[in-house]
Amino acid sequence: MMEHMGKKKPRPRRSFTREFKAEIVELCQRGDRSIDQVAKDFDLTGTAVRDWIRQAEIDTGRRDGLASSEREELAALRRENRRLREDVDILKRATAFFAKETR
Repeated sequence: MMEHMGKKKPRPRRSFTREFKAEIVELCQRGDRSIDQVAKDFDLTGTAVRDWIRQAEIDTGRRDGLASSEREELAALRRENRRLREDVDILKRATAFFAKETR
């Protein structure tokens, strides 16, 4: 059978600590090894490492963009906004129900 010829199984999503990412960024910025070599040595994707480097440059003011703290705040505000919208929707339905019951 020709099962999965040439197709790689997708890698499960992993998460890394800020400290680990900072160490990887530092290794890349030293210049001893290429980004792709560092990524390979630590079983990471080159894209992820480049994203970490880009974010580190933003966080240190060397590049424009949303700093990590701003990204975290934005994500928290979006979660809160979604929860509040759900609460408002529930209250609207409850109000409509009780208004119908009192007639």
